[in-house]
Amino acid sequence: MIHWPRVRQLRDEVGADEFGEVVEIFLDEVQEVITRLHTDTERRELEQNLHFLKGSALSLGFDQFSKLCQDGERSAAAGKSMDVDLSAILAAYDASKSVFQANLAANLT
Repeated sequence: MIHWPRVRQLRDEVGADEFGEVVEIFLDEVQEVITRLHTDTERRELEQNLHFLKGSALSLGFDQFSKLCQDGERSAAAGKSMDVDLSAILAAYDASKSVFQANLAANLT
């Protein structure tokens, strides 16, 4: 679910002192886009929103979530926005976030 080597790589890239802030910004920005997903009932911006989420998820090692976003992005690009299982994508984010937060300290050593 979480690609911990990527998380450690990001920490090393931005520095341990800045890492917490990067994580906080990631979670805030992702939450903003998830809110947009809830309000975009016609799914007009679904492809763009999932593209953003996919990139953000990859940056922080949220593997399963990024894969679901990528699949949804492809479906939306093919004109099948209404076929995208947003509830599965959102559940994957919630689960990934929980695992990430619960296991972050143990996986940064």
